[in-house]
Amino acid sequence: MRLNCLQNFQIPRISRSIAMASVSSSNGKKFIQIDITSDTVCPWCFVGKKNLDKAIASSNDKYAFEIRWHPFMLLPSAPKQGVLKKEVLLEKFGPRAVQIEARMAEVFKGLGMDYDTAGLTGSTLDSHRLIYFAGKQGLDKQHNLVEELGIGYFTQGKYIGDREFLVEAANKVGVEGAAEFLEDQNNGLKEVTEEINKYSSLISGVPHYVINGKYELSGGQPPEVFLRAFQAAASK
Repeated sequence: MRLNCLQNFQIPRISRSIAMASVSSSNGKKFIQIDITSDTVCPWCFVGKKNLDKAIASSNDKYAFEIRWHPFMLLPSAPKQGVLKKEVLLEKFGPRAVQIEARMAEVFKGLGMDYDTAGLTGSTLDSHRLIYFAGKQGLDKQHNLVEELGIGYFTQGKYIGDREFLVEAANKVGVEGAAEFLEDQNNGLKEVTEEINKYSSLISGVPHYVINGKYELSGGQPPEVFLRAFQAAASK
């Protein structure tokens, strides 16, 4: 299943429970676990992350958060050497590509950022391997790495498949050994493939969020939607 992430906000829905109850952390805050499935070249995934971060920042006094990122590949056959972003948009959306670019530029401007369609796009496999690797060193590092990759790719024209860019982003957030890890193409490949098979078959769009194993959200939701989901998850 290959999905289009260039979509408007979707209405959240409540899913079946996955046998995980809301618990209190040692400091008395309600525990909120968030599993996020996304691709590093999906602009709505990055928008969703920025809005999620706003919701978290405004409710840190109530909840203790644990965030895990899971891979999805919108274009699994994309070339590793990269192709021009504008060419891919034009091929995929035709004349609508101009409108889509304008819409995303407007959304990013609302976040205080410039949306950059310059540069290359292509295979996101190495970025997902690196995100997995960062998670082994700490979920905070993983979350911060997703941020750095998004800033570079969406606002600075960096290529998501560029090894130098990936290592630079990893170094910025304190991930150790990134260059050595990426050097072997088999490192993390099994784990990323397993996660794609596990999570992609259960969703209908990216970004996709599961909160405390019970509540599902799809799309680049605004902060207030996340806040309502936190409240609902914590009350169960």
